[in-house]
Amino acid sequence: MIGKSGRNLLGRRRFLEAAAGALATTQFVQARVANAGLIRPIQLAQAETPDSSSPSLKQINVGVLNVGYVAAGPVDGPVAILLHGWPYDIHSFGEVTPRLASAGFRVIVPYARGYGSTRFLSNETPKTGQPSALAVDAIALMDTLKIKQATIAGFDWGARTADIVAALWPDRVKGIVSVSGYLIGNQEAGKMPLPPKAELQWWYQYYFATERGREGYAKYRREFAELIWRLASPKWQFDDATFARSAVAFDNPDHVDIVIHNYRWRLGLAQGDPGLDALEAKLAAGPQVGVPTITLEGDANGAPHPDPAAYAKKFSGKYLHRLVTGGIGHNLPQEAPEAFAQAVIDVSRS
Repeated sequence: MIGKSGRNLLGRRRFLEAAAGALATTQFVQARVANAGLIRPIQLAQAETPDSSSPSLKQINVGVLNVGYVAAGPVDGPVAILLHGWPYDIHSFGEVTPRLASAGFRVIVPYARGYGSTRFLSNETPKTGQPSALAVDAIALMDTLKIKQATIAGFDWGARTADIVAALWPDRVKGIVSVSGYLIGNQEAGKMPLPPKAELQWWYQYYFATERGREGYAKYRREFAELIWRLASPKWQFDDATFARSAVAFDNPDHVDIVIHNYRWRLGLAQGDPGLDALEAKLAAGPQVGVPTITLEGDANGAPHPDPAAYAKKFSGKYLHRLVTGGIGHNLPQEAPEAFAQAVIDVSRS
């Protein structure tokens, strides 16, 4: 008999096996197995099974994208959509996913635009990384998968997306889990100077504003990402294999464009997609989030993040904040998977 911890470890292994093929866009692909350093063909699973807690890698046309995502858990369970940030990928949820699948959730973990196996369907589509675009991607994924309502949970860019979807499409959201709280911003706010200590934390944003920064990130994206991991999670002792599994996702041909546009757009240095202007106008007003919400913060988060007291009133529905202790940094779901999964379970019951 396999106990609960054994099932979680088994589910995590299967998650990693499925995600190893994330650069595939065809049924049979060449995938790098980080632990063994091998190249082997992996056949993509075609559908979820009614009672499976094992994840499978899938590709699906969603809006302007062909999205790569992992699915696990019963197809008729309550849906949990887990969203990663920069510079991370779906492996941040490698231990969260089996926990939620074992609890009866249908878990969906997509690669964001510019990451992993997610691709634009047309080369003519603007490679925008502005926050509202990622939120539209999330809604399009729900529409395509015929998901009427879901609990949405994320960190970094993923938390911002969860906030935006909950603010603009509350009827589609049962509840959210948002690491670092309310992250909805706008270009005007991005132009406001901060105290020097706060500005220092955003050094990479200003680096990306230059062509030297763009070229530097394109050339050294893995080294850059590893540096951010260590700065954002100073007490997380991840090994080389753990980083290598996620770093493959940054080889996406659109990755640099999406990342650079995201940070330049925030500073008002890049134009957004005109088709998103109406949504951006709503977000510029700082809308409240009325759905049930749990915000999380690690006690050792080295990335820029607001004080919980500064955003508590932005959540007008049932709301709870939790500080996760033990040296937990910015990549909270990977560093504290049990706490993250429990927050998803608890908010979905609100």
